[in-house]
Amino acid sequence: MRSKLAKPYVHLMFGARQTGKSTLIRKLLPAGTLEIDLADPSVRSRYLTEPERLIAECRRLPRRRGGAYVFVDEAQSVPAMFDAVQSLYDRDKRRWRFVLCGSSARKLRKTGANLLPGRSFLHHLFPLTLTERPPIPSGVSHAGSPLEFPWREKKPPTRRFPAADLETRLAFGELPGIAAAPEQDRHELLRAYAIVHLEEEIRREAMVKDWAAFLRFLRLAATESGQTLNYAAISHETGLSQPTVKSHYQLLEDMFIGFPIAAWSGSPRKHLLSTPRFLLFDLGLRHAAADLTPSRDVVRANPGPLFEQWVGIELWKRLQYLRTGTLHYLRTKDGAEVDFIIAREGALTPIEVKWTERPTPSDARHLLTFLREHPKTARHAYLICRCRLPMRLHDNVTALPWFCL
Repeated sequence: MRSKLAKPYVHLMFGARQTGKSTLIRKLLPAGTLEIDLADPSVRSRYLTEPERLIAECRRLPRRRGGAYVFVDEAQSVPAMFDAVQSLYDRDKRRWRFVLCGSSARKLRKTGANLLPGRSFLHHLFPLTLTERPPIPSGVSHAGSPLEFPWREKKPPTRRFPAADLETRLAFGELPGIAAAPEQDRHELLRAYAIVHLEEEIRREAMVKDWAAFLRFLRLAATESGQTLNYAAISHETGLSQPTVKSHYQLLEDMFIGFPIAAWSGSPRKHLLSTPRFLLFDLGLRHAAADLTPSRDVVRANPGPLFEQWVGIELWKRLQYLRTGTLHYLRTKDGAEVDFIIAREGALTPIEVKWTERPTPSDARHLLTFLREHPKTARHAYLICRCRLPMRLHDNVTALPWFCL
């Protein structure tokens, strides 16, 4: 990231609140950086009424070798800032280095804001991946993983977070601030995120008129996280219209706190479900938003679906960082399913998730069916579980411990 920021382009970084965007950027940028924090209401008000003031402030900066850095946080709050940045960049591509962060794409999408095509690098930041927060047991190999890590030359990032076992991850999620906090504080921090931060974000951008109705929707969406989308059922439960429910799901995507997984459509089988699944981006947030107390007890009550969601979130984060490949699932109307399918560079990798510590060949039956149906593109399948060591279930199916994912 540091080497990319030195390149003479505008850098846009998007991600949900509390994923560490501002903290990361501040660590990477040099002293003397001009910082404009649009999360501050008084600062935001000034730039909303006079976005061109950015141009004057940048012109007053002394010329520096390598360019003068300008960091705008929560840039989506003032879409006109992007036009001001383009004006400055087009006048002198090397005098300034612009870094713009945002936690929502809603207003940018709605207003058709200028995202500086041809002038910018787009970056995303997500909750911690398995290499950023090491597993317990430690010192394991990921050589057999179905999806490599995105770090260049396979060099992992510096680990600044304490190791965590699987139950901890399923109970509290992977947000950096939560991972670093004492366990006894995590519940209140996650509750504040689910209520206070989301309300602040939504009210600031006037995204939702009825906050109480949105909270009812959010509670149900969190409870149903990992399931196929059912707009009609949520509409019935919340009293919201189906178009409003769809709009709220789009809002979760725009705020980077949820994502869909498309149904796989390339199977020769008939009677496939075509509705996407939808997952919230972090399990700790999911529990808090569902009005549950994030805790180990929540995990122990029903661990299988939470484990499946954790694997899906981990795979999705890596695919976003790799910037190649898509994540799918397959389910027939009679119940046959493959939890996840990675489609990448012409190859398919089917993945099943089981809570078991002792996988058996029968656990791989849906994977074997998928391999038979896609002999040219799917060569190997994986069963992610809680076994202690990788196990060969069939010639082309491997059971992999979660910590080796």
